[in-house]
Amino acid sequence: MAAILEMRGITKTFPGVKALDNVNLKVEPGEIHALVGENGAGKSTLMKVLSGVYPFGSYEGEIFYEGQLSKFRDIAESEHVGIIIIHQELALVPLLSIAENIFLGNETSRFGVIDWDQAFARTRDLLKTVGLDENPETLITNIGVGKQQLVEIAKALSKKVKLLILDEPTASLSEKDSDALLSLLLNFKKQGISSILISHKLNEISKVADQITILRDGTTVETLNCHTTEINEDRIIQGMVGRDMAHRYPPRTPKIGETLLEVKSWNAHHHLHADRLVVKNINFTVRKGEIVGIAGLMGSGRTELAMSIFGRAYGQGISGTVRMNGKDADVSTINKAIEAGIAYVTEDRKQLGLVLDENITKNTTLANLPGVSTAMVIDEDKEYGVASDYRTKMRIRSFGVAQQTVNLSGGNQQKVVLSKWLFTEPQILILDEPTRGIDVGAKYEIYAIINELADQGRGVLMISSEMPELLGMCDRIYVMNEGKFVGEFPAAEASQETIMRAIMRSKELH
Repeated sequence: MAAILEMRGITKTFPGVKALDNVNLKVEPGEIHALVGENGAGKSTLMKVLSGVYPFGSYEGEIFYEGQLSKFRDIAESEHVGIIIIHQELALVPLLSIAENIFLGNETSRFGVIDWDQAFARTRDLLKTVGLDENPETLITNIGVGKQQLVEIAKALSKKVKLLILDEPTASLSEKDSDALLSLLLNFKKQGISSILISHKLNEISKVADQITILRDGTTVETLNCHTTEINEDRIIQGMVGRDMAHRYPPRTPKIGETLLEVKSWNAHHHLHADRLVVKNINFTVRKGEIVGIAGLMGSGRTELAMSIFGRAYGQGISGTVRMNGKDADVSTINKAIEAGIAYVTEDRKQLGLVLDENITKNTTLANLPGVSTAMVIDEDKEYGVASDYRTKMRIRSFGVAQQTVNLSGGNQQKVVLSKWLFTEPQILILDEPTRGIDVGAKYEIYAIINELADQGRGVLMISSEMPELLGMCDRIYVMNEGKFVGEFPAAEASQETIMRAIMRSKELH
């Protein structure tokens, strides 16, 4: 049987950068084909070429779809033949209903008037197909991210999808939602629908992929057949980064000093519902040179805790005390928290961590403008010097500090966010999901930076949904569930089992 898709010799060049260099990709009918590689390897660029975001004529090479040479000039043309791409940032309108989103731009109408009865009936059928039991009139803003992802897939099905492209579909999903989505892909496979799955979660890829194509630095490294080749994460990682990643976490000998941060009797109520306590009587410490982790399931209150401490950026009715170096610290506003020596790296770098349309320079100095100003006027030479210095220190891959951050890979964007907060010279750095959505190679570099900060005597508080990451990086781990700390383990006693046991035991007590 002929391949449903064959991309031959695809080369795509931007000013000063060759993003793709003679890339080849072949997808068989009814298969799940995984596309993996470090951030900046060219995965998303290749899919934009395929879907017409980068139109025919803007790249070199050929695309054969269902045996025909294809010259897509925009997304509408690729969608017309059944190629549907679902991006990591979902393209749904929050204040429209599920039905309105599914048929937006593809409305069901009679005599030029939208036929709502048909739209709702078709929506119910599509939702049933993807395993969602929601009212078609429910607003997107009122359903969770996992369900929104399924609505995007239902929308793809409404367009008679033959080749479904999913770019990091499980990056923001819980384990349960991720499993449901992967099961859905396997069902589509039975129906003859092909899928291209881009993901950094190699365990998920190993579960469902028929073939895996590895990209590195804009070129095709190899394609692995999962049915004839023994596939494991180390094998994939070696292809992605070009080296053995047996040691996924850089070695470190902790040099832990006296207590740096102390939080006592900390409480915070929901930012909208004042009667809901989301952070409940939390007590913890972080010492100089120590990396302290907070483990917990999604919704356990970890982010709310971090943001409420950082200048009351989240919540209301906040109470408790924060001490830095043995003295009470005023953290009542973000500026005062920064002055007290606390920095917070958000889990949502694109929405809250960066001004994407600004360049690296502006983003690097944003949280400490007095540091690059003279008489309250920004000194552009000083600003350029600071940004260039951090670009070198943090090993940010870009053509210069004038490059817009929106054009950087996820790992390099994360390094810019870290640079921004390091320029405030914090004593305590709170990292919320510091490696979410970035590849194993970039993760290693971020880990090395975190270790360097601890070695300088700073304290690091690290929130992560990836337990192996916490176990590999932290000196001590607190476990949080339903707004409370329900366990604390030194590194030597911590394991995935002990952490999950603490969470489950606390659930039984409720």
